[in-house]
Amino acid sequence: MFSKVPTSLPPHLSLKFIKIYSKSGDLQRARHLFDKIPQPDLPTWTILISAFTKYGRAMEAIQYYNGFRLKNYIEPDKLLLLSVAKACASLRDVMNAKKVHEDAMRFGFCSDVLLGNVLIDMYGKCRYAEGARLVFDGMPLRDVISWTSMVSCYVNCGLLREALRAFQEMGLNGERPNSVTVSSVLPGCADLRDLKSGREIHGFVMRNGMGGNVFVSSALVNMYASCLSIRQAQLVFDSMSRRDTVSWNVLITAYFLNKECKKGLAIFGRMMSEGVELNYASWNAVIGGCLQNGQTEKTLEVLNQMQNSGFKPNTITITILLPACTNLESLRGGKQIHGYIFRHQFLDDLVTTTALIFMYAKCGDLELSRRVFNMMPKRDTISWNTMIIANSMHGNGEEALLLFQKMVDSGIMPNSVTFTGVLSGCGHSRLVDEGLLIFDSMRRDHSIEPDSDHYSCMVDVLSRSGRLEEAYEFIKKMPIEPTAAAWGALLGACRVYKNVDLARIAANRLFEIEPENPGNYVLLSNIFVSAKLWSEASEARKMMRDRGVMKNPGCSWIEVKNRVHTFVAGDKSNDQSDDIYRFLDQIGEKMRFSGYFPNTDFVLQDVDQEEKEEVLCNHSEKLAVAFGLLNLNGESSIRVFKNLRICGDCHNAIKFMAKITEVQIIVRDSLRFHHFKDGLCSCRDFW
Repeated sequence: MFSKVPTSLPPHLSLKFIKIYSKSGDLQRARHLFDKIPQPDLPTWTILISAFTKYGRAMEAIQYYNGFRLKNYIEPDKLLLLSVAKACASLRDVMNAKKVHEDAMRFGFCSDVLLGNVLIDMYGKCRYAEGARLVFDGMPLRDVISWTSMVSCYVNCGLLREALRAFQEMGLNGERPNSVTVSSVLPGCADLRDLKSGREIHGFVMRNGMGGNVFVSSALVNMYASCLSIRQAQLVFDSMSRRDTVSWNVLITAYFLNKECKKGLAIFGRMMSEGVELNYASWNAVIGGCLQNGQTEKTLEVLNQMQNSGFKPNTITITILLPACTNLESLRGGKQIHGYIFRHQFLDDLVTTTALIFMYAKCGDLELSRRVFNMMPKRDTISWNTMIIANSMHGNGEEALLLFQKMVDSGIMPNSVTFTGVLSGCGHSRLVDEGLLIFDSMRRDHSIEPDSDHYSCMVDVLSRSGRLEEAYEFIKKMPIEPTAAAWGALLGACRVYKNVDLARIAANRLFEIEPENPGNYVLLSNIFVSAKLWSEASEARKMMRDRGVMKNPGCSWIEVKNRVHTFVAGDKSNDQSDDIYRFLDQIGEKMRFSGYFPNTDFVLQDVDQEEKEEVLCNHSEKLAVAFGLLNLNGESSIRVFKNLRICGDCHNAIKFMAKITEVQIIVRDSLRFHHFKDGLCSCRDFW
């Protein structure tokens, strides 16, 4: 294979040929010739390692540099360190970045401005601000690039206030920011929504004649847009003598974020009519914007337009579209996107596969979530968190705990979201001791301070297990102000365990925290009804009316044959309505024979017993379940979704329906998934 590669050459000729091969990009021949040299000199090492970096083979550059470090007969020079630093930056390899920094200090290059700037940039790309600051502080002389690199590093690391402080210090130290500095710091203002600082920087731009710079202007448009100052963003955009695609994309995104869908589409139309070159970001901004604003049909229209223009959906498009299936609970649509991902080999993309896991879980198919997760070649914190949360929302607390342990054992660091997911699972599965251990381990083992979500989860863990007084004491001793979630967990448990006194306390606190939430009034009223406290139940409903709080109308929906069918209580608009009510009458007889008796406490109207039973029969979730059972088409399970908490009588009735029909019925209400099978529910009758 290497017959034409000269071997056994004198050093100066070897160097010449390695140079020739490296410059032409023939790194295989250059490396083959290099490996034949017993003791390569410094220029030879530098040429080969620089070539690896230049042609995007950073891993090999670092490997050869690590080999170089083992040689005791030779020291690196500035050029070699520059090349390896750039390789570390491109790989975000902080471990080897630290080695390069150590070598720079050991061999006396600390005062070199060029190398110092590259090291700051390297640490910035590795998101290691401490290392960058160490280099910066150790430089006796700094130029505008040094300051700009430090500002950019802080922004990359999410240390946005530090970025603004560095920008201000730069001016105080007599170094005038350039257009790169300005376009580096403005995204920090955007992320902070710091309009005041953004305006000050805009003033600096105008005073120093930078307004014509397309990168600065685009960053200003983005800053104003992120701060929801859309008019100012439009003014900057209109004043630009030259606009690139990025500036158009930023303005389009701004209008969509501000819920001005028509204006966003108008800017996109203008962009096309003026012949501006569209890129993936343009199409994805419009597709995502339409979805965020509930324009599903327009989304599909733009998606078709995108593909007709020669742009195939990429991983970002997919991660935008998958949440749409999640929000619509469209399992069929999600499976079609999964097929596209498989055909176009996107399964190695962490963001895409994580979105798939969440989509399947939200659409009620936890088994498919598991399969996608188990097929992932690598997993990060977010993918582990998603799988843990998926199990928790389906009531599999034991599985959530097992996944948490595997996550820690694999070396992945849990974060705040991880513990929210695990504790939620402990609550749904009533794993009190396990929940307490996990909660206590947050500070002790993982240095994570519990927040309001974690405290609320612990209230839920205690409440669901019937330890209501303990949960109440836990709330009173919380070091932070209890949130609606904490009091809501206690109130929900009071319904199950019929604790009227604590229910009054929890409800009164909820009426103070979120007086507009109708669910709290309805839940308290139902608790009073169960306790036969009719006057207090009426008073709770009256309080709700007097405060102008309207109960959201309940509705349930199910996807059958690629179409979503929606039902409300007493609905007769469906084409199969006669069949649905006939089916409910027939299965109702079988249910009564099996021991079902309607719980008419859930009907508050002043009507007789027979009428109450008829009202219960007409609830939206029962209608949706009946429709699903009538349209099984060979399936062994159906999935129904409801916008509110499932009615207590419907919950009991669906257990009987699942047992009689021998079909698994999965119902997602506003709180969790209920898996009904063989006359039982996965929530163990607590929701």
